[in-house]
Amino acid sequence: MSTTNLKPSNTGRGELAEVLLTYRGIFIHVGLFSGVIAILMLAPTIYMLQVYDRVLTSGNETTLWMLTLIVLMIYAFIGALEWIRSLLVWRLSVGFDEKLAPRVFDAAFDANLKTGKGNAARPLEDLQQLRQFITGQWLLALFDAPWSPIYILAMFYFHPALGFFALGSTLILLASGWLNERISRSHLKNAGEMMIASSRSADANLRNAEVIAGMGMLANLRRRWAVQHQSYVREQSVAYVRMATLLGFNKALRLVMQSLGLGLCAWLVLEHEMTPGMMIAGSVLMSRALSPIDQIIGASRSWTNVKEARRRLSQLLDAFPPQDKGMAFPQPTGEVIVEQLTVTSPDRAQMLLQNISFKLAPGESLVIVGPSGAGKSTLGRCLVNALEPLRGKVRLDNVPLDQWQPETLGRHLGYLPQDVQLFSGSVAENIARFDTLDEAKVIAAAQMAGVHELILQLPEGYQTQLGDNGMGLSGGQRQRVGLARALYGNPSLIILDEPNSNLDDLGEAMLAQAIFRMKQARITLVLITHKPNVARQADKMLILKAGTRVDFGPLTEVMARTQKLAMNARAAVETP
Repeated sequence: MSTTNLKPSNTGRGELAEVLLTYRGIFIHVGLFSGVIAILMLAPTIYMLQVYDRVLTSGNETTLWMLTLIVLMIYAFIGALEWIRSLLVWRLSVGFDEKLAPRVFDAAFDANLKTGKGNAARPLEDLQQLRQFITGQWLLALFDAPWSPIYILAMFYFHPALGFFALGSTLILLASGWLNERISRSHLKNAGEMMIASSRSADANLRNAEVIAGMGMLANLRRRWAVQHQSYVREQSVAYVRMATLLGFNKALRLVMQSLGLGLCAWLVLEHEMTPGMMIAGSVLMSRALSPIDQIIGASRSWTNVKEARRRLSQLLDAFPPQDKGMAFPQPTGEVIVEQLTVTSPDRAQMLLQNISFKLAPGESLVIVGPSGAGKSTLGRCLVNALEPLRGKVRLDNVPLDQWQPETLGRHLGYLPQDVQLFSGSVAENIARFDTLDEAKVIAAAQMAGVHELILQLPEGYQTQLGDNGMGLSGGQRQRVGLARALYGNPSLIILDEPNSNLDDLGEAMLAQAIFRMKQARITLVLITHKPNVARQADKMLILKAGTRVDFGPLTEVMARTQKLAMNARAAVETP
C-alpha cells in the first residue's frame, strides 16, 4: 500500500494544486522578474527613439556613445534576470517532481494492485510531461503575456490610433487562439485516449511473443491492433488538420497586423503626428506585445496534452489517497486469524470470497484446495495484504494487516505467486528483495529453498543479471528462485501459490525438502496446490468452492470427511 508524507487535500483544490501552492513564493518572484524584464525591454525602443530623433538630427556622438553604454548595461541586467528566472523555474520543476514523484509512484502501484488495469508507467509519464511544461518556454510566455499591456500603453503614448490598433490586434489573436483550442480539444483528447489503448494492446501482445509465434497468431493480432491504431491516427489527423489550419491563419494574421501596424505608423509620420523614430519603435513594440500571445497559441497542442495529463494525475491521486504508515510492530510469532473475510472484484460485480474464517497457530501449515475459480489465489493475496477486502480482517499476531507498516510487514511475510516475476538485477538482488545485500542471508535462503546449486551453475552465479538486460530463466528456475526470495530473512508467514506448477521431479523433491525445513523452523505456512505429495505435508486443510468455505480442520479429518462424502455420493448414484 502507498505511503508518503504528502497528506490529502481537504480544501477541494487537489494535491497537484496544493504542491504548486507550496511554491507560491517562486511564482511571485518569477512574475515580478517578468514584470521588471518587460519594463526593461522598453529600453531598445527608447534607444531607437533617441537615435533616430535626437542623435541623427543633432549629430552628437557623445550622446550616441552614452545611450549605447546605458542600453548595453540594461541588456546585461536583463540577461541576469532571465538567468535567475530560468533557475527559479528549474528549481520549481525539481521541487514539484521531488514532492510528487514518490506519491504518484505509490498511487500508480496501488491502482495496478487493486484494479490490475491500466499502464502502470503512464502516471509517471504524465508527471514528466507536467515537469517539462514547467521548465518549457511556454510557462515563461504565460508570465510574459500579462505584461503586454505595458507595450500597448507605450503605443498609446505614441498615438491613440496606434494604441487602439495594438489592443484590437491583441484581442483578435486571443480570440483566434481560444477558437483553435476549442475546436481541436475534443479530438486531441480522444486521440490521446486511443493512443494509450493502442499502445497498451501492442505491449500486451508483444509480451506474449512466444505464444503468438508458436500458434501463428501474429497476422490476426496485428489486424486487431491496426484497427485501434488507425482510429487513433484518424482522430489525430482531424485534430492536426484543424490546428494546422488555424495556426497558419494565426501566423498570417500576425504578419498582417505587424505590417498594417507599420503602415499605420508610416501614415501617421506622413501626417506629421509621429516622428520616424516612433514609427520604428512602434513596430518593435507591436512585435513585443504580440510575441508571448503568439507563443501561447503556437503551443496550444501542448496545452491540451498538459491539461489531459493533469486531469489523469488528479483522478489517480483522488482515487488512491495516501495511506497511513501504520505501526512497526515486533517480530510476529506467525499466528494467523482470518475473520469473516469477504472480497469482491474491483467493479464489485462478483463475490470472490464470502465470510471466510479460520485460525492458524504459530508454525502450523495449511493447504488450501478447491476447483478453479474457488478463490484460493484471492485468499492468498489477502493473506499478504495485496488485496483490500470488502469486509472482514486478516490478523497477524492479532494485529490487522492494514495496521502494520507495509515495509515492516513485508519483511515478516514470504509470498510465491502463481506467475513468478523476477526483476531486472542480479539473482542475489532478486532474492534479497532489492534490500541492502546481505550475502549470508541470500545464500541461506537459497539453500533452504534448495536452489543454491542451480544458481551456482548460472553463468555468473549469484551475480547473473536477469530481466531486460540479462538472461531469462525457465519457468521452473524462476519458481525456485522465487521460493528463495519468499524465504529470505526468515519470515514468520509464507504463502506459496501453486509452488510446483512448473517444477520437474528434481524441483518437486527440492520443494518437499524446503517445506520440511520450513516446518522445522516453525514458520507458519499456507500452501495452495493440487498435488497430493505437497498437500499431505500440511497440518490443516481448507476446502473452498465458489468463494465459500466448504470444510476446514486437521488434514486427516478433512480428508476423511471428504472421502466419506464422495463414497456416499457414489453409493447414491449406484443405487437404483
